[in-house]
Amino acid sequence: MVVMARLKLRDLKALGDDDLRDKLDELRTELAKIMVDRAKGTIKKESGRIKYMKRDIARIMTILNERRRRKGGEGS
Repeated sequence: MVVMARLKLRDLKALGDDDLRDKLDELRTELAKIMVDRAKGTIKKESGRIKYMKRDIARIMTILNERRRRKGGEGS
């Protein structure tokens, strides 16, 4: 498993929607693997990364939702 660096907000905002969705899928998959390991009791050093992975997922979802709302119009 590759350990990813923390994601910076400005770096995320520079990515396109498709890249953000790919990154979101990647993070969710990695988080799911870590959560399975935690449930089995075979958790490794990555256990401390769970909190930050959840935050990164939330950041990406927030950016995507903001962009979607902007495209949909301000008057909603």
